[in-house]
Amino acid sequence: MTTQTEVKKHLFINNEWKEAVGYKALTSPYSNETIAHVPVANEAEVDEAIEAAYRATKIMASMPAHERASILERLVALLEERSEEAAEIIAKEAAKPITTARDEVKRTIQTYKFAAEEAKRIYGETLPLDAAPSGENRIAYTVHEPIGVIGAITPFNFPMNLVAHKVGPAIATGNTVVLKPASQTPLSSYFLAELLKEAGLPAGALNVVSGSGQLIGDKLVTDDRIAAITFTGSPAVGIGIRNKAGLKRVTLELGSNAAVIIDEDVDLDKVVARCVTGAYSNQGQVCISLQRVYIHERVYDAFVEKFVEATRKVQMGDPLDPQTVVSALISKGDVERSLNWIEEAKQSGAEVVVGGTSTGNILHPTVILSANSSMKVSCQEVFAPIVILNKCQSVEEAIEQVNDSKFGLQAGVYTNNVHTALDAAEKLHVGGVMINDIPTFRVDHMPYGGVKESGTGREGIKYAMEDMMELKLVVFNRN
Repeated sequence: MTTQTEVKKHLFINNEWKEAVGYKALTSPYSNETIAHVPVANEAEVDEAIEAAYRATKIMASMPAHERASILERLVALLEERSEEAAEIIAKEAAKPITTARDEVKRTIQTYKFAAEEAKRIYGETLPLDAAPSGENRIAYTVHEPIGVIGAITPFNFPMNLVAHKVGPAIATGNTVVLKPASQTPLSSYFLAELLKEAGLPAGALNVVSGSGQLIGDKLVTDDRIAAITFTGSPAVGIGIRNKAGLKRVTLELGSNAAVIIDEDVDLDKVVARCVTGAYSNQGQVCISLQRVYIHERVYDAFVEKFVEATRKVQMGDPLDPQTVVSALISKGDVERSLNWIEEAKQSGAEVVVGGTSTGNILHPTVILSANSSMKVSCQEVFAPIVILNKCQSVEEAIEQVNDSKFGLQAGVYTNNVHTALDAAEKLHVGGVMINDIPTFRVDHMPYGGVKESGTGREGIKYAMEDMMELKLVVFNRN
């Protein structure tokens, strides 16, 4: 494994590396050591990035689909060549275990492959205007056109793949991008900029500016040159964006307290292993991380015993160790918040049967029983390796409990009864229902998004592209 010395990054504006006025030290969440110095863009620098993207809109809009696809295909080839370097960047800046980081890079490659393919599948349709008497002797068809500059604001937890879900569709549709990566994980985005420049993306088509979320975010959301905002992050910030965006298109992928229902007729060994993966992958810092489990009372005790036993075996440590499953949370503040929520649950009568402590910034995988739905560990998004196990008398009761939430991103149901599965699929008020799987399941071309405070709009390349294009109608009068 290569050793990456401390680096200094610059802003990426108009295909050039531009030295910023301000910089800050970027530290490892695991070791607290400085791993890089990164730009803190000021308002003038953000304005320069927006202007570069705005000037490039005509170039990207006129670029043939096959050329856009070829750029994305070259990006895929470069990512494949440098995949281990990409994984190490993620592991160091986000403290994501290296094995999980490698999986993220593989998914990122797939995401850009899907974008390259979809760039060649942007279809319109013909309309039968003669269905109305006044439409006789007229021909009509629709085309899709890029909308302009996309303001992309991305989170720390998947610093490469969630960026791909915004940059990939934007390039595929002929738009330009101003990308604001998460403050803790900008190195992945600067790495992407380097690769896209090498892949031949025109100047100004991608601009990367790191720094204050409020300063950059407010500028992107309110600037008239930005046509659309795509944001992944907290509900509070997402709601603020929606309130400020005016008539801009806004796609919001927000939070969740994702749940799974365990019926009485399933193979517990198989289900427990999958649930442990869903609960603790990336330290639980996943929007669809398994947080709530509703178990039929007939198998509750057996499930709890097996889940706790598996949790005790989860290996913690250095994110660069391939054996590590759980490493540091993204910040000390997140550790303190999580511990406070666990303590609140204990004081309110919940039972912590494993975990509930921390070592440095590593929060030990935690299992909580008897937590009522009003406790923060249950009704809020914990974004940490904390799981609530709940007993229920029936799947119907569990569905009500799952729906009793301000969130609704994805949910899972384990059952061998097809009628139960279909009933749950109909009644669960979420964006996606996973039958016989955890809510954490996602592949990168499926529609992904939620209801209620889990957001608006959908990601998944094809579906994200729809919100990045304008539908234009063309009518020929043959009279």
